[in-house]
Amino acid sequence: MIKAIVTDIEGTTSSLSFVKDVLFPYARARLPDFVRRHREQAEIKLLLADAKQLAGGELDDDALIAQLIHWIDTDQKITPLKSLQGLIWQEGYRNGDFTGHVYEDAVRNLRNWFGLGYKLYVYSSGSVQAQKLLFGYSDFGDLTPLFSGYFDTHIGGKKEATSYERIAAELGLPAEQILFLSDIKDELDAARQAGFATCWLVRDQVPDTSAEHVQVSDFDGIHL
Repeated sequence: MIKAIVTDIEGTTSSLSFVKDVLFPYARARLPDFVRRHREQAEIKLLLADAKQLAGGELDDDALIAQLIHWIDTDQKITPLKSLQGLIWQEGYRNGDFTGHVYEDAVRNLRNWFGLGYKLYVYSSGSVQAQKLLFGYSDFGDLTPLFSGYFDTHIGGKKEATSYERIAAELGLPAEQILFLSDIKDELDAARQAGFATCWLVRDQVPDTSAEHVQVSDFDGIHL
């Protein structure tokens, strides 16, 4: 029996284009100025230090900014970069520059599941802060009360079974009582390896009944 649902964001609850065409360019354009303005703040200092360590050398500000931009352009899942992006997006959401895109079918079903007593969680490569911002400033208002918790790459990579084992441990539930939703097969493979139930979102496609994971075209097709 499923007791908890863990959902991905990009391509699952929210459109790929919102992330790729709105959030990423917004952060990319503002990152150099953001780093220079805030580099002496304690939180930013730690993130920049982590980024330098991952880049493999002592970099000055210009070189580090260039490295961060390169990671954005190549869609690298670098944890300190994701945290910096989240802080930049925070300014954008609060300034009203954009709202978080969430599919209507996702909102409707998440609200229904919440009302039925299912525990809802988010697991995304974007930082926890970025996740809370997207749902907190969504097109449908503040959706954060629906969720009991959030996970990002601090708990591990999304294509690693051990990440899902850690999530199950934190939820205090047997893995088979947790359903993971994603649009990425490798993530679903890892979740299944850890014992999770899985569902593959294939928006704008016809579900393949012979696929390795149950496929649905939207949240309305998910049966608990």
